[in-house]
Amino acid sequence: MRSRYSADTGRPSCNRCDRRLSCDCSRGGFTRVPMVTDRALTLDLSFNNITEVTDVDLTGHEQLRALSLHGNRLVVIDPSAFNSLWSLEELDLSDNQLTALDPRWFSKLGALQQLNLLNNPYSCIGSAPVFDGLVRLRRLAFGGPALREIQRGALSGVSQLEELTVHANNLTRYESGALAYVWPLGRVTLSLHGPFLTDRALASSVLADVSYPETPMVLEDLYLIGNESVKPFYETAKRRVRYITFRNLFISDETIVRLLVVVNGVPVISFIVDNVTLTGEGRWERANWTDHRAVDEFVVRNVVVLDVFKFVSFLQLQFLLQYPRKVSVINSKAFVLPCPTSSLLMNLQYFDLSDNLLTDMTLTETLCNGNGTLKDLRVLNVSGNALKSLSTVSRLVTKLRKLTHLDISRTDYSFMPQSCPWPSTLRHLNISGAKLTTVTPCLPTTLEVLDLSNNDLKDFTVALPSLRELHLSGNKFLRLPPGNLFLNLQALTIQSNTLNMFDRSDLQSYKRLSNLQAGQNKFVCSCDFVAFLQSTIKGDGDVQLTDGEESYVCDSPLYLQGEQVGQVHLSVVVCHRVLFVSVSCGVALFVGVLLCILLWRLHAFWYIKMTWAWLKAKHSSRRRQRLRDDPSSDALLTFDAFVSYSERDATWVENFLVPELEEPSEAGENSMNPRPLQPLTLCLHKRDFLPGQWIVDNIMSAMERSRRTVFILSENFVQSDWCRYELDFSHFWLFDGDAGGDPAILILLEPLSKDDIPKRFCKLRKLMSSTTYLEWPQEEERREEFWRSLRNALRGGEEDD
Repeated sequence: MRSRYSADTGRPSCNRCDRRLSCDCSRGGFTRVPMVTDRALTLDLSFNNITEVTDVDLTGHEQLRALSLHGNRLVVIDPSAFNSLWSLEELDLSDNQLTALDPRWFSKLGALQQLNLLNNPYSCIGSAPVFDGLVRLRRLAFGGPALREIQRGALSGVSQLEELTVHANNLTRYESGALAYVWPLGRVTLSLHGPFLTDRALASSVLADVSYPETPMVLEDLYLIGNESVKPFYETAKRRVRYITFRNLFISDETIVRLLVVVNGVPVISFIVDNVTLTGEGRWERANWTDHRAVDEFVVRNVVVLDVFKFVSFLQLQFLLQYPRKVSVINSKAFVLPCPTSSLLMNLQYFDLSDNLLTDMTLTETLCNGNGTLKDLRVLNVSGNALKSLSTVSRLVTKLRKLTHLDISRTDYSFMPQSCPWPSTLRHLNISGAKLTTVTPCLPTTLEVLDLSNNDLKDFTVALPSLRELHLSGNKFLRLPPGNLFLNLQALTIQSNTLNMFDRSDLQSYKRLSNLQAGQNKFVCSCDFVAFLQSTIKGDGDVQLTDGEESYVCDSPLYLQGEQVGQVHLSVVVCHRVLFVSVSCGVALFVGVLLCILLWRLHAFWYIKMTWAWLKAKHSSRRRQRLRDDPSSDALLTFDAFVSYSERDATWVENFLVPELEEPSEAGENSMNPRPLQPLTLCLHKRDFLPGQWIVDNIMSAMERSRRTVFILSENFVQSDWCRYELDFSHFWLFDGDAGGDPAILILLEPLSKDDIPKRFCKLRKLMSSTTYLEWPQEEERREEFWRSLRNALRGGEEDD
């Protein structure tokens, strides 16, 4: 939003202030003076709809240096509205609706240096000392279409001015001496269209008060037709004004001749005409007897000849053309200046024919085919013409032995030949705004300043050892040109190209470079570039960035696009990626090793293995349950019991358990039961596990195919890695609450408490606390009862009769 309203006062607020505390609130649609920070140094309120400035609108702005209310609808300004603006130096109240000027507005503005009161509908000035007390005032502008009267006290209190502007086209009354109080007066601009037409005495009086020999005078909006219209200039001639400028002039041949007569013998040094309409045919030779040898500069800009086909040659104007050293004919539709006319410019040192209709052929005529006629010419400007051949212009200026500056910019040059003749004195060359795509040795090696801005150049490979300034803005350079080509280069401008970055080594190749302007490029904000540029902005190094840090903006990476390089802060991760990755990997490896050790110590790997086993057990638990519950599936249960034991207890298993259960002796010999015992089938890992199969799968398969599981517990069992590994999986599967299996049969070969069981086997420890287990008796007489109990358990409680 451009503005917002304060809840306290109803006044709008303007937040468009930059870092330099310059607040641009123009064209914001404000009807009242908006609230801005009281630290503002400049405040632009132009082109709004403000009608009144109250006594509190600008309170607190003691630091304000410049205030513009131009182009509003101001009708009322409170007498104390500006009282707090003690530091104000510039005030613009032009183009408003102020019908009278109140001296109280400016009574506290002791620091005011510039005041613009133009184009307000006040009709009189001087009835009160409006500017009294403005002792520092240096630029003053007042008047407008409504101004009718200037009284004697108009400039009372103003001691000296650098510039005075008075718009009085409708002035009807002027008190002599009203503008005569100011001295020194640096420059005066007067618009006196009406007085020059209707009251030439009044115009003469005004001119008399502001005419000083060294004060340049600008006269605007004049219609000079007839001898009478030049009478006011007798005052300027009498006071020997040396610098005269006409702006918006309509004049006839007769008036020109009369004006030349009026200023005859007057040492007019500079004669400038801007926006002039000539009604005659250029027949001014009737004034050829006049003396104008003091004229040093003659400038004609924006000329319109009403009857161009009747306009005669200037060959009769030798009395005017032979003296000036500076001649400018700018934007006047001139297509040729015949060689005989050019030859009349015998003292010419500065020749400006810019923005005309010259071609290669007509320029050849103007410069007399390069025969060196303009022998003293030092500066030639033919920019903005339809020139196409660079070799032609180089040939035409070769014999200009004193030429130092050549401006051939804004032309149609698209090709640069390999070699070109140039005068040895040429030091400054401007070929900007053309269509060049390459640079060749055509360029003179004597150049000190070269401007190739706004072309289509991509590189620069020509050595210019004398060059001090090089301007390459607006081209397509991807990198800075090699510094070893320019041994004496001090200033380089390469803005608005396609530069991605540059570094300290690029600048170090320039031995004497001190000023660089490389902003407004498509910078890739890498860590090295950002660090280098920020140090350069701070003044580190010999090269200064003279176009301001705000010109250096990131184009990529995308997340930095639009950010000023000087404000970018890149993280260590971005700037030291290899180091960061290396350190991160090292830390990750260390943490990984540490974590593995910790997990091993906490038996985490066991829990992981158990989780996998549990998942497999869950998958097959239903199948196992069906096999156990379904009597018809007995054929699929291969073993009566799966035996888990330590290798160190294998002797007992093989010598006692297996013979007793798988190969029972005749019951009649040692038992009261005369019937023979039915043998049982045991699953032993040494005998029945499939070789090459994963141990978990072997254990699971054995358990699925066995009706019972027998654990032979002993100190060897607890300490054996193999048994513990086997027990881990079988324990986890067997004692899972969802497995649906019967409790295991525990046989203790030796006294063993639950505390000897590893704590991670929590269900086994619990089982030992809640379930009766069999103990292998050391006494021979008790062993028969042990075997009977074991067989009973394996057969599900069935007794041997």
